[in-house]
Amino acid sequence: MRRGRNGSGKIGWVFVALLVGAFGFMAFSPSFEREDPKVTISQDGYWNFRDPIHVNVEDSSGLKSFTATIATPHDEWVVLEDKTPSKTVKKAFDILPPKGVRRVEATSVTLTIEATDNSLWGMFMGNTFKQEYVLVIDQKQPILSIIANSYKIQKGGSAIVIFRADDPHLESLKIETNFGKTFNAQPFMKEGYYASLVAWPVQEQTFSATVIAKDRAGNEAKSSVPLRLKDHVYRVSNIELSDAFLDGKIAELANEYDQTAGVDDRLEQFRIINEKVRADNEKVIHEITSKVSNKMITEFNPAPFYPLVNGQKVADFGDHRIYSYKGQQNVSSAYHMGLDLASVHMGPIIASNGGNTVFSQPNGIYGNLPIIDHGFGLYTLYGHCSEVHTQEGDAVSAGQEIAKTGLSGYAMGDHLHFGILVQGIEVRPEEWMDTKWIYDNITSVIDSAKMLINQH
Repeated sequence: MRRGRNGSGKIGWVFVALLVGAFGFMAFSPSFEREDPKVTISQDGYWNFRDPIHVNVEDSSGLKSFTATIATPHDEWVVLEDKTPSKTVKKAFDILPPKGVRRVEATSVTLTIEATDNSLWGMFMGNTFKQEYVLVIDQKQPILSIIANSYKIQKGGSAIVIFRADDPHLESLKIETNFGKTFNAQPFMKEGYYASLVAWPVQEQTFSATVIAKDRAGNEAKSSVPLRLKDHVYRVSNIELSDAFLDGKIAELANEYDQTAGVDDRLEQFRIINEKVRADNEKVIHEITSKVSNKMITEFNPAPFYPLVNGQKVADFGDHRIYSYKGQQNVSSAYHMGLDLASVHMGPIIASNGGNTVFSQPNGIYGNLPIIDHGFGLYTLYGHCSEVHTQEGDAVSAGQEIAKTGLSGYAMGDHLHFGILVQGIEVRPEEWMDTKWIYDNITSVIDSAKMLINQH
């Protein structure tokens, strides 16, 4: 009898050990993972009952089943059901309205999503995610109409567009171009009205712009900006590099820039400075000048820009410079994205319009460089300065001396590199230096728009 009791005790301990081992195995085995599937959907409270709702499901054990149901107070439809187990860790589903149903009377629907994974947890039933989403049904496009715009735009130049966009669930407004640039519109005068400057880059052969309004349900309205295109032929300059230039200015700059560290070949130094350093510097400029305020604007009436008193033009905007060296053609090339002006040594640079200084630092080939934000996405920059009298964050007044011309950066003689940008795109300074052009293409358009808006 005593021997039997010892035997049963051993069996009991073995059973306990097996049980503990089983629980330990389940606790740490991937087959018994206990996390519910992670589910994300593309809609956030609104749906146009037309475009698919994109659903992403993620689970480390794969998906056993997926079901999506749409319900109104009077109807219910199973719109998607997938009961084929899969070991795929990530799966995507598109949920569409029930077949044959394109409109519902209800103002909202309830989307129920249930997803179960392949885990052996929960008595081998797996982990289940179940969630209800109430989606407001909105099938109306935003109201969108062009109120006024410039008659034309010149290659390398600027224009303005003013439009109305209205929707109770408006989510985004943008002006898309044929070359990938998106311009952001600023609220203008009254609620529901917007305005933006747009720009046609020198490097692009053609231009088109489309205003796009989208609401939270995914409804979209589009309207093309009816601009007449005017081509402009920019100079192509073939420049022969000299040994004196490579041994002088380029060698000097190569000792300053990180991009040329360890590079001894003179032509390679030039290529890096003319292309890589320039691109890095312009990236800084474009990021700073791409911003536009979301505050309502009611006035925009800039005076012509004359930054350098008695300044003479010494280099054109948009000049495509192609370099050669001792018979080697196309050693490097670059576009000159400003207007070079010269007067006297260390000539005073004047702000023609007020604004805020958003950058005031050395910037590679541009040397000491203040950049001023004049509002409405319009910026001016002043390169190669010997002195800068305004710092980041400073307010600048019209008529204020902000800097002096100089030789800093990639400059061969004392001058000002004057640039104007519209939301990160360099444009022809000559337009913004011309009183008649500003009136014909910008301020008169604003005045016309104001009259039309005030009639509503």
